[in-house]
Amino acid sequence: MTRDWYAWHADYGRPGSALSRRLTEVREQIRRALDRAPAGPLRAISLCAGQGHDLIPVLATHPRRDDVTARLVELDPRNAEVARTAAAEAGLTGVEVVVGDAALTDWYANLVPADLVLVCGVFGNIADDNVRATVRHCAALCASGGTVCWTRHRREPDLVPTICDWFAEEGFTPIAVSSPADGVGVGVHRFTGTPRPLATGVSMFEFGGHDRLTRP
Repeated sequence: MTRDWYAWHADYGRPGSALSRRLTEVREQIRRALDRAPAGPLRAISLCAGQGHDLIPVLATHPRRDDVTARLVELDPRNAEVARTAAAEAGLTGVEVVVGDAALTDWYANLVPADLVLVCGVFGNIADDNVRATVRHCAALCASGGTVCWTRHRREPDLVPTICDWFAEEGFTPIAVSSPADGVGVGVHRFTGTPRPLATGVSMFEFGGHDRLTRP
């Protein structure tokens, strides 16, 4: 069975849905990350960016909007086009949307280490060992003092505490982690270590069988 990732985005527009509530929290955490970022140019990357609902609306109204150079990587060209149109309509000339496999490290080579790394909608769709590998790569994707924002459902077995431990092992400090009672899982970590060189030609994760892209 495959999932149509374009149709999947419809839940974002349904008030009260888990995706809608998660999106609200992710946007707030992005806003806070931009607020506390140091003065000067900022770099952001988004893995499996979908239609850019998390980053683009925040940047559109944020005072740091013109400081940010961002790359959103999304495999489904329909979703990428929605994101590209939204960025253009908001006048975000520093936002680039590319169609490609977001798991491949090569997409980020000239934009890392980044001040903001978004790994939203990924950890709930890949195997646990892939989550661990992606967290390890975050220590190359994220700048010292930068922020990683990630999501993962809180259903049993709840992997969120373990993910937090993995981030700690890689030199990250938690800023905010939602509780199981919230019904949605959003984590925010600040990198306090020294970024490792980003390996090229590496796939950080692979989506499970039922979550593979349904191509148009």
